[in-house]
Amino acid sequence: MLHAATVCSALALVVPHVPAPPAAVRQAVERALPLLAKGASGHADQKTCFACHNQAYPMAAFAAAKARGFAVSDELIAGQADHVREFLDSNRDAFAEGRGTGGQVDTAGWALFTLERAGHKPDEATAAVVRYLLQRDADRGHWRNTSNRPPSEASPFTATFLALRGLKAWGTPDDKDRIAKRVAAAREWLAEAKPGDTEDRVYRLRALAEVGAKKAAARAAKELVAAQRPDGGWGQADRMPSDPYATGTVLVALYEAGGLATDSAASRRGVAFLVRTQRPDGSWHVKSRSRPFQPYYESGFPYQTDQFISIAASGWATAALALACPE
Repeated sequence: MLHAATVCSALALVVPHVPAPPAAVRQAVERALPLLAKGASGHADQKTCFACHNQAYPMAAFAAAKARGFAVSDELIAGQADHVREFLDSNRDAFAEGRGTGGQVDTAGWALFTLERAGHKPDEATAAVVRYLLQRDADRGHWRNTSNRPPSEASPFTATFLALRGLKAWGTPDDKDRIAKRVAAAREWLAEAKPGDTEDRVYRLRALAEVGAKKAAARAAKELVAAQRPDGGWGQADRMPSDPYATGTVLVALYEAGGLATDSAASRRGVAFLVRTQRPDGSWHVKSRSRPFQPYYESGFPYQTDQFISIAASGWATAALALACPE
């Protein structure tokens, strides 16, 4: 007689090979969007600061869903962009002088990422952030992370990708030569630096794509695909189980920077994992492993002390599922 654990283990090897029906994928996106909107707006209603967990990652979902024809409010996107712009504008001098804000490159980079996905136009505030990114870590071949809040704020690969993307998207013709030098230095660093976990691997791939290292990016994409688990997901670290945060970030990176086809086996298995692990309310739950350092508040997203990593996971999972839908 088989033990329950043995049966569950056997099922885990079989279920991921059953693709999620297209209708189920669309329904998963539709269930997730209202809760992401609630969490994003809930943060902006209570705080003046920019929050990557409640704004950048939901915006990745909003932009991907809107591009695939899902109903996403223009007012929601504009409101989020206004909140981020006001944060950058209020700290314009700090950025222009190279001091930055809490979170440093991660905060600056995710803010620009959010504005880019929202369709915001360059202004004096974004120009100040570009000047900051050019000054920051100018003596190095990469940009450093200053926080240690895994998984999303603990990787120099993430900081480097964000800086590269920010400079590419928001730099001016006057910045061209300085940007080219930073890109060349980052390309050399990326060729030698070794990733230690999934977050590193995801943003190393994205950074390699930004610097035009096509062969290295192709190898990095293959490594990420090879790390897919039997259940169809990816884990944050080699000894951690599969979870929606890691799976969502990997799939979006593979779609956007790794050339992964949405009808590939890896895509179908990853999408099935995300559909299967979504909660009835449209969210995905991930346990936090970062030490809290800010006063607790409720943003409107569930899971209390796990709400920030869970809305991050839900944003990336929703973006991945939306990108897997036909245009």
